[in-house]
Amino acid sequence: MADARPAGVILAGGRSKRMGSGPKAQSQLHDEPIIGHVIRRLLPQVDLLLLNVAPQAVGFESYGLQLVPDLLPGHRGPLTGLYSALTHLSEMGLDNGLVLCPCDAPFLPPELVATLLYGVRENSQSVSVVSYEGILQPTFSLWQNHHLPVVREAVEQGHGGLKYLLESLPHTVVEWAPAEPSPFFNVNTPDELETAARWLDHMPA
Repeated sequence: MADARPAGVILAGGRSKRMGSGPKAQSQLHDEPIIGHVIRRLLPQVDLLLLNVAPQAVGFESYGLQLVPDLLPGHRGPLTGLYSALTHLSEMGLDNGLVLCPCDAPFLPPELVATLLYGVRENSQSVSVVSYEGILQPTFSLWQNHHLPVVREAVEQGHGGLKYLLESLPHTVVEWAPAEPSPFFNVNTPDELETAARWLDHMPA
């Protein structure tokens, strides 16, 4: 794992109920969709970038990424996205790890992957997960192919939460230093979209 970068997957299979009409990943933030900001920041950090989407999702082909539809219907949450992406990597024969990232995090830090890898440098069996201001951020995490059986079991038992799954697995918590804006700020509502736009107005181009 030390000699190769992991794959990454952007989770874009949610229903975006609080954002209003249309997928929030496609909501415009300055001159591009939110997901465009995420792709631009995560792509240089990984060897392969996947895009996890809901079955029958439309409008995501234009980003030029491999699409990984949820293997289960019904918007079951990020755990299903993790399961689908790990299964996809296993079928491809790739085993350098998988970094999760949500589609609505436009301030994703450029050192995310390197920091997650450093967190498990002495224990590759562990999941590496970000904590920010004392709150676990499980959608910013690094998983391995050998986690697939326990992920599959959790999905089959109907558990939709990554936090629930982490409680049953060895995991290393990487505490992230506070910053403004938060590197892990999520855009879930129109008001948060406006907040993100104001922050971008004051950031270097």
